[in-house]
Amino acid sequence: MTPFPSMPRGLWFDEFEPGQQVETDGRTLTEADIINFASLSGDFSPVHVDAEFSRKGPFGQRVAHGLLVVSLVSGLLIQTGLLDGTLSAFREISRWKFKQPVFIGDTIRVVFLIEEVRPLKGRKDGLVTIGLRVKNQRDQIVMMGQWVTLVLGRPE
Repeated sequence: MTPFPSMPRGLWFDEFEPGQQVETDGRTLTEADIINFASLSGDFSPVHVDAEFSRKGPFGQRVAHGLLVVSLVSGLLIQTGLLDGTLSAFREISRWKFKQPVFIGDTIRVVFLIEEVRPLKGRKDGLVTIGLRVKNQRDQIVMMGQWVTLVLGRPE
């Protein structure tokens, strides 16, 4: 029996156009996410892992690591399927702003907007610049920025 070939399901470089937009499903942040990220990164800052310390702080509760949320955003982008098998690399994160804290129990979703599509000289692939707005369940923007990705060109 011949196995099915693994085929990319994402969009090829030439299928992206400025103005295209997609919003992801939601993802609820859990205490386990924070503890696992602290273990992985080594960042056990009390504002993230110590409930008593955080209760007395400016937010009144534990706050998710900013880079944990950025990692979740990456996963939410991949889960859309837009770049499934066609993303070659993340090239740049720029103009990133941490606007609001993200707490245990918050549900984030991301609005991705294609801002620029730039072919690479002499190649079929190119750079796709994506604007991101990370929103919580109250529709507040908690993070925003821009990613530049290298997307594969359509094979011959």
